[in-house]
Amino acid sequence: MNNNNEQTNDINAIPSLVQSKRQIDRYNLDIDAQAILVASRLMAAGARLGHASEIHFARFGLSTGRYRLLADLEDNEGEELPSQLAEHLGVTRATVTGLIDILERDGLVSRRSSSEDGRQKSVILTEQGAKKLREMAPEHFTRLEAMVGLLSIEERSVFLDLLGRVTQGISALTDEPSEPKQHISNE
Repeated sequence: MNNNNEQTNDINAIPSLVQSKRQIDRYNLDIDAQAILVASRLMAAGARLGHASEIHFARFGLSTGRYRLLADLEDNEGEELPSQLAEHLGVTRATVTGLIDILERDGLVSRRSSSEDGRQKSVILTEQGAKKLREMAPEHFTRLEAMVGLLSIEERSVFLDLLGRVTQGISALTDEPSEPKQHISNE
């Protein structure tokens, strides 16, 4: 399939605005169909991006989570507590422990007594882990740049602003539900 067909397919992606309106009408809801369409497409794009990320990082023998952990260590002078990693990555301590176990097995991180609090274990980026990040950087960052290559600098700035605002709304999916707005049709 060529890029033009892929772009056309994305433009006509499911759900469509007509489908969103039909679903809202089916349940007699007073909801903005365009908002539903944007949210649905964003969720679909997120799923596709997550899948593509896993394929991308597998080229380097990593997963998205393991890469993010290594990069976070690198950004924090090569040493952090597991609780700090969990907070920075937005995951549970159990998830971080699993990532650390695999990365330690592969020689990319190690554990040692914390330089700040000897009672705790810090996670250390090993030289092998730092080398892995250096070696993958050219291809990794080239591919990231290419992913947004169809956007101008101005469009990327607008996108970052919009993405930030949408990200603030993600909690609507995870918070406890409030009373939904419901409109009963008189038809």
